[in-house]
Order: sequence, then C-alpha cells, then structure tokens
Amino acid sequence: MDRFDRIYDLHKLLSSSRYPVSREKIEQELECSRATAKRIIDNMRLYLDAPIKYDRSRNGYYYDGEQQALYELPGLWFNASELHALLSVQQLLTSVQPGLFEKQLHPLIGRIDRLLSIQHDTANNIYQRVRILQMASRTGSEFFQQVAGATIQRKKILIDYYNKGRDESESRTVSPQRLIHYRDNWYLDGWCHIREALRTFALDSVTKARILGENADEIEEQQLNDYFGSSYGIFSGKADKTAILVFSEKIARWVSREQWHPEQQGQFLDDGSFEMKIPFGNPTELIMDILRYGPDVTVKAPDSLRKSVQQRLQQALQQY
Repeated sequence: MDRFDRIYDLHKLLSSSRYPVSREKIEQELECSRATAKRIIDNMRLYLDAPIKYDRSRNGYYYDGEQQALYELPGLWFNASELHALLSVQQLLTSVQPGLFEKQLHPLIGRIDRLLSIQHDTANNIYQRVRILQMASRTGSEFFQQVAGATIQRKKILIDYYNKGRDESESRTVSPQRLIHYRDNWYLDGWCHIREALRTFALDSVTKARILGENADEIEEQQLNDYFGSSYGIFSGKADKTAILVFSEKIARWVSREQWHPEQQGQFLDDGSFEMKIPFGNPTELIMDILRYGPDVTVKAPDSLRKSVQQRLQQALQQY
C-alpha cells in the first residue's frame, strides 16, 4: 500500500471513530508494521498539521475534539503516482507556454511539493527526469493571456495582426472560438468580423490585443470541425482532394505508425512499401511534410500535388 494511501486510510479511520483507535487496530487497517504506523502518524502531525492526540488511559489515537470537525486533509487528495503525474503536466504547461497559469498553479505546486516530501521525494526530481523538447517553436505572444481570456469569457477581441507574407499589419475584430496548440505553436480559431469568415490566427503574429465588452458570436461545433478539422494540417478549409503517398520499404514500418490525419487510410503493398491516403485542401503543409522524407516517398496522386512536390525538389536542387 502506498504511503499516501495509508495516510488517507488513517484519516478516514480516525474521522469515523467515536473512541481512540489502538495502534494494533491502525496497523491492521493500514497493513503495516508498528514502526510504519508510528511514522505515518508523525508525518501527518508534522507535514499535514493533523491534530492527532494520544490517550494513555484508553491506549489509542484520536483527532483533537476541538478541531476534529474542522480538520480535513489539505486540498485535493492525490496518491503518489497522481502527484507525480500532476507535476509532469505542470511542467508540460510551463514548457508549452511559459507563464501560462503560473499564478494559479504556484500555490498548488507548493502544496504538492510539501506532500511529496513526506515520502522523501521532491518536485525537483520530476523536473530532472522529465524533459519536454520543443522543435521549431516560435516566440510566444505577450498577449496570450488576453486572447485566452477572451476565448474563455466568450468576448470579442480587437487585435493587431502582422501578416508575415505581405509584411503588413491590420486590425481585426474577432469572435474567438478555440485555442489550438499545434506543433509547439499557439493558434486561435475565430470568426473574423472584417472578412466575415472563419480564420486561423498565429498568436506569435498578434502585436496588440484588447478584450471588448461585446459577447463573441458563437459558431456551431460541427461547423468549426468541418472548416478547421477536415483538411490536412493547420491550414483551414474543406478537404476536397485526397493525396496518395507511397513510402519505401525502408521506412514503411515507421510511417505506418504515424498519424498524419484522423481520417487517413493506409495499407502495406506487396513489395513491402506503405501506401497512405490523406484528405487535404490547402497543400502547403502537406508538401512540407512530404519533402521531409526525400527519396523515401512518392506522390502517386493527385497530379497537381505531384507536380508541386517535383517543383519544390527541383528548386531545392538548384541551390546546390
């Protein structure tokens, strides 16, 4: 039995007993030795401020009557593995967006660290043993909190948005629908009131943001999924084409385990290669992923995608 589970069981035992509980009864219920039972009691007193008293005349332990009705185990109660998992999630949040929920999480992390110290463990062990590696992540937006707040509060937001392709900025009034963390970068799916259409905004391109007093327009979940989720990658739009890719036998086993799209279809061919069919609309991101595999992938269809990949490879070759 885990030490945290024993603490929880002892708390239930003392809370439900009308009379002092003997050490023998505690050892039996907690399935532990005399030394372990004493250590659990001492830990609860020291780390959890448990008002545990000992009655010599009745040879038993009990919660102090003046505090019993008020005392509970601090905060939400987790066993050891749940605490470790929660700290791992906290590290993931910190790595994904430094400062995200930092103020809200700080008191909780301090309490968890205190609980972990009972079993001679610390949060530092988690941070040393779990690493979150980010690839090709861009500088986070300083206006993340405003965008996230508007999304959760269901308020319209006025943003200044920098278009990298055109090297220009413009103001947009947006009804935020949902935040997306994709390939180590944050995006906002929202209804653009200037374009009168759904759009995806990269948060690192938001140079100013102000939450407005008006309620955000609501878009049906199915409409959002149809527009943002049916096609390949972060580029929105309806999927109206299907890419047929064939990967060489050399990498077939690895690619067969990858998920490029929720609705992809794949099969091994007689020569050991792997065929994958992927729905897509805007080919930009799909082309980039195809190019990663160089000579180990062939675009079989459609011809437009095949020609685009061929053109990009030829342009790359000209650089050398």
